[in-house]
Amino acid sequence: MTKRVLLWVVFLLPFCFNAQVVINEVDADTPGLDVLEIVELKSETPYFSLDGYILVFFNGSTGGTGTLSYTSIDLSGLVTDGNGIVLLGNSQVNPAPSRLFPQNTVQNGPDAIAIYQDVIDSFPIDTPATTNNLVDAIIYGNSATQATALQTALNVFVQTNENVNSLAASQSIQRKNDGTYEVKTPTPRANNDGTGIIYNGIEVITSTTLLNEGESVTISFETDTPVAETVNFTLNLNNGTFSTDDYSGTISITIPIGTSSASTIIEILNDGLNDGDEEMSIVVETLPEGYITLNNNVKVRVLDVNFEVAEWGTPLTPTYGNVSSTAPAGYYASLEGLSGNALKQAIQDIIANPEVVRAHSYGDVVEILNNADQNPANNNQVWLMYVERPQTKIDYQTGASIVGFWNREHIFPQSRGGFSGGTSSFPDGIDIWLPTNANDILAGHSDAHHIRSEDGQENSSRGNRDYGSDYNGPTGNTGTWKGDVARSLFYMAVRYNGLTLVNGNPPDTIVGQMGDLASLLEWNETDPSDDFEMNRNNYIYTWQLNRNPFIDYPELANYVFGDNFGDQWFAPLSVGENNFSQVKVYPIPASDEITISGLENAADVTIFSLEGVQVYQTKMNGFTQLKLNLASGMYLMNIESDSQKWTKKIIIK
Repeated sequence: MTKRVLLWVVFLLPFCFNAQVVINEVDADTPGLDVLEIVELKSETPYFSLDGYILVFFNGSTGGTGTLSYTSIDLSGLVTDGNGIVLLGNSQVNPAPSRLFPQNTVQNGPDAIAIYQDVIDSFPIDTPATTNNLVDAIIYGNSATQATALQTALNVFVQTNENVNSLAASQSIQRKNDGTYEVKTPTPRANNDGTGIIYNGIEVITSTTLLNEGESVTISFETDTPVAETVNFTLNLNNGTFSTDDYSGTISITIPIGTSSASTIIEILNDGLNDGDEEMSIVVETLPEGYITLNNNVKVRVLDVNFEVAEWGTPLTPTYGNVSSTAPAGYYASLEGLSGNALKQAIQDIIANPEVVRAHSYGDVVEILNNADQNPANNNQVWLMYVERPQTKIDYQTGASIVGFWNREHIFPQSRGGFSGGTSSFPDGIDIWLPTNANDILAGHSDAHHIRSEDGQENSSRGNRDYGSDYNGPTGNTGTWKGDVARSLFYMAVRYNGLTLVNGNPPDTIVGQMGDLASLLEWNETDPSDDFEMNRNNYIYTWQLNRNPFIDYPELANYVFGDNFGDQWFAPLSVGENNFSQVKVYPIPASDEITISGLENAADVTIFSLEGVQVYQTKMNGFTQLKLNLASGMYLMNIESDSQKWTKKIIIK
């Protein structure tokens, strides 16, 4: 990333000098491949927590016209030392930084580095520089070229030149006690004037950051320099539900005099119980004077090997018919023979019945998702919809950053539905609820029938975009979520007055509308409701006392939103009554042959790609083995017999 242009560096204006934390030293231009870059921060008081602060790097560009960010670093978890200092830098910097960033990260300028009291998600790449929530900033370079646009954007108008002594590669920019800067030999992790405590830093290194119960991890400790006396300290590994009952090994550490390392082996015990995935937190407790830990509170993920597996598949390996609807007998009886708007109203009368249906808080949705979206292959995980993968439940986002975490995705976006912040964020449990009705739009904020577990970054990427005409998921996804999305939106457009589905890509500013209806109707057909979705419907019913009828009867969508609008609705025969109750299709995944059994009458078999292209057709009668010559992938098999149709996903490997 280093720019080979001649540039300048800056001072902060006095308004920043009284900040609780400032930029104390910057070394951007270093020898060779820039492996000795540093950014050093200093707090007004020692042992200052940097939780809630971020560091943002802005590109000034040649000619001074640039103001956009090119990277940012979350400072949460860092605490300044007894001198008020914390060091960030490359892995080859000595003494070792408390937080590492890749070599060649810091551009030579004219650029800026700024501290904000903000969340890192506020500064994705190419975010314009701003003074909003600004704590401190420095504009710098290695020549006379001025970053004029950055100066205006950050309200900082003095630049300091790292190359003022013609020694840019061997000198750094350092803040003086009066708030101005000078350029001299680097002094990483030390006061720039030579005063204060000279620390020997101890770095915590683990042999792995992820292990299963029954496995071991080696925890090593490396000092900047050999210790002048024997150093003894203890570890605390407890974190939440992870306690002394979960591990064995020595937690009393000794670094002998004249050496610079020590280690211990910790074995994670398998108690035979499914306690869920956990995190061990390695905390070095009280150290002798003159020593600091560079990266205390190091996390190691511990996966519970005693997880449970459900009798149904994930959306990527779906099963059908293993999970039955728990709708009470007669739940949908009032729909029989109705059509058009009368049918739609009758559905709403069921799923928005103010005498029955309950509204819960948005805080409760986390617990609901932990159960409704549970990964069938491992009950310690949730299934993330768009990205089509599981993630451990303990990675639910509780802090500011979305990176590496999952959170709650509103399929009908909050702002577009008009229910942003409509319910409490405090979880109060299944037994505390409010009555609701079809006009209670604020209840849509916490309606679990349209809220799914999702990767935080993908949730942000989807934003408020319409489906089909705009958003179709991340690159490489197979579309296992598309029918789920369609049926959730069908539900919302009936459950709440004021919400509608339209064709195309309506403006995000129109409250109450979502598109693309044509795509949603197609997705309802090509991604049929599976056991995962039915189990989800059943669980949410235990909380809200209403169901998503478009999961129980996907065909209903065409009668409310599609080509069958105006036709009378009669529910299909139940699984126990139809021709397909005993039908088996196996093996799945298959190679070049697939078997169909359990169907007594003649039937037509048609196979479609997920794009809706017919790729195979035949007739069958009784036990049949089909010879297929299809490319690897997922397909939809339709079996039609005696005017009844059954759809099943198959996978060709």
